[in-house]
Amino acid sequence: MDKQGGLKPFISLIFSTNVPKIALVLGLTASVLTTLAGLVVPLLTKELVNGFSVALSAPLMIAIGAAFIVQAMISGLSIYLLSFVGQKIVASLRDQMWVKLIRLPVSYFDKQSSGETVSRVVNDTSIVRDLISNHFPQFITGIISIIGAIVILLVMDWKMTLLMLISVPITLAIMIPLGRKMAKISRGLQDETATFTGHIQQTLSEIRLMKSSTAEQNEEANGLNGIGNLLKFGLKEARIFALIGPIMYLVVMVVVVMIIGYGGMRVANGTMSTGALVAFLLYLFQIIFPITSFAMFFTQLQKAKGATERIIDILELPLEEGQDGLKKDITNEPIFVSNVSFAYTEEEPVIQNVSFEAQPGEMIAFAGPSGGGKTTMFGLIERFYEPTAGEIRIGDTPINELSLESWRSQIGYVSQESAMMAGTIRENLMYGLKNQEDISDDRLWDVAKMAYADQFIEAFPNGLNTEVGERGVKLSGGQRQRIAIARAFLRDPKILMMDEATASLDSQSESVVQQALMRLMEGRTTFVIAHRLSTIVDADKIIFIEKGQVTGSGTHFELTQSHSLYREFAEQQLA
Repeated sequence: MDKQGGLKPFISLIFSTNVPKIALVLGLTASVLTTLAGLVVPLLTKELVNGFSVALSAPLMIAIGAAFIVQAMISGLSIYLLSFVGQKIVASLRDQMWVKLIRLPVSYFDKQSSGETVSRVVNDTSIVRDLISNHFPQFITGIISIIGAIVILLVMDWKMTLLMLISVPITLAIMIPLGRKMAKISRGLQDETATFTGHIQQTLSEIRLMKSSTAEQNEEANGLNGIGNLLKFGLKEARIFALIGPIMYLVVMVVVVMIIGYGGMRVANGTMSTGALVAFLLYLFQIIFPITSFAMFFTQLQKAKGATERIIDILELPLEEGQDGLKKDITNEPIFVSNVSFAYTEEEPVIQNVSFEAQPGEMIAFAGPSGGGKTTMFGLIERFYEPTAGEIRIGDTPINELSLESWRSQIGYVSQESAMMAGTIRENLMYGLKNQEDISDDRLWDVAKMAYADQFIEAFPNGLNTEVGERGVKLSGGQRQRIAIARAFLRDPKILMMDEATASLDSQSESVVQQALMRLMEGRTTFVIAHRLSTIVDADKIIFIEKGQVTGSGTHFELTQSHSLYREFAEQQLA
C-alpha cells in the first residue's frame, strides 16, 4: 500500500469517529505554544550568559523562570487534551467495531478465530490511539521546533547554522531506512500478536478438553512457539532501537564538537559571544531531538495504517441480512421449506433441494446419518445462514422479509450443549429479553417449576442468584438443560427447535428433562434433530436426510415400511 493510499483510509476512519474537535484544536494549540515558549528560552539564556561578566539581571532571571513555568503548565494541558482526544477516538472505534461484530452473520465467526477478532478490537485500536495521543503531537511540535530554531539561527549567524544543518541529511539518511524496517517488523508483530491471542483464548476456553486429552505438552509447545515468535519480533525491534540510539548519539556528539570547536574559535577572535554559542547549542538540540522522534512517528504511522486496514475490514463487512424487516406474529402459521439448497462454499454443497412443510403444532423430526445436513437445516430455519437457492416461508411470507429480531424472538432453541453465559441463573433465564425489570421472581420460579428446575435451584444457598461459571461449568449437564428449557418457557416461543436435547444426559436426568421438553412442546410447532429414534417415534413427520438430500419422509411406521436405511436404524436402536 502506498503512503497516500494508506493515509487516506486512516484519516477517513479517524474522522468517522466524531473527533472531539475543540479538544483537538486546543491540545494542538497548547503544543504549539509549548514549542514557541521553548524557542524563547535559548535567546534568554544567551542574554543571561552574556551578562555573567557583569551583575545578574533579576528581570532576565524572572523571564527565564516564567518561560519554564508557562511551558510546563501549557505542556500539561496539551498532554491531557490530546490524550482525551485519543481515548475518545479509540472508544468510538471500539463502539463501532463491537456494534458491527455482534451483528455479523454466523458465517463470519465460522471462519475467524474469536481471539484474533478480540485482538483487532483491543490491540489495533490502541495503536491508533497511541499515534493520535503521543506521536502525532510530537510530530507537529517537532516540525514547528525545527523551523523556528532554524529561522532564529539563520538570523543570528548563518555560517554556524549551515555547519549545524549538515547533521540533518545525515540523520534522515540513517532514520528513513531504519523506520521502514521498523514498520515491517511492527506489522509482523501485530499479526503474530493476534494469532497468539487467538490460540491462548481458545486453549483456555477449552481447558477441560485440553486436560482430559492430556494435551498439556502439546499446548505448552504451541504456546512456547508463539511466545518465541513474539520474542523474535521483539528482538528485531530491539536491534533497530540499538542502532538508532548510538548512531543518533554519535551524530549529535560530532555536530556538538564541531559547533563547539568552530564556535570557540569565533568566541576567541571576538566575532561571536559566549552566550550566542550556548544558544546555538541549545537550538541544535531543539532540531536534532525532533528529527529522532520522526523515525518513531513514521514507524507508528505504518503500524496504525496496518491496524486501520484490519479495523476497516471489519467495519466494511456486510451486516447479517434482516436487521430491518417486517414484524409479524407467527402464531398458528404453517412453515414451508421449498427447494432449499445451501453450500458453505461452491465445492461443498451441504443441503440440496430440500422441501417439506410443518403445520401449526406439529412435531417435525430430522433423522439420518451424521454429516447429512440436519444441523445445517436448523441453521437455515434459525437464519444463521441464508439458502443459496429456494426459500423458507412462514404462512405466505418469506422469512427473509421478516426482521431478525421479530423472527428469532418467536423461536425457542434448546441445544445439546445448552449454552450458558457467565453470570447468575437469573441472568441466564432472562438473557436477551427486553424489559427484564418487569419480570418478577414469581414468574422465574414458575418457568423453573415447569422445567423441573425449581428443586435444584432452591437447593443452592443463593437460589436464582447462584453464579453458574463460564459456560455454566458449575452446573451439571441435566441442570443446564433444564435452565435452557426454563429460558424457552419464559420466551413463550411459537416455534421450538431442539437438537436432541437429551442425548448427552444420564438416564435419570434424561427422564426429567424429557418430561420438561414434552411439557414445553405442547401446542408449539417443534423441530427436532434426532440422534436416537426412541425420542421421535411419535413425531407427526420424520424427514430422513442423507448427504444433504431428503431420501424419505413420513411417520415412523411409514418409514419403517418404505425406507430401508431408516428401517435398519430402527432395528438397531429400538430392538
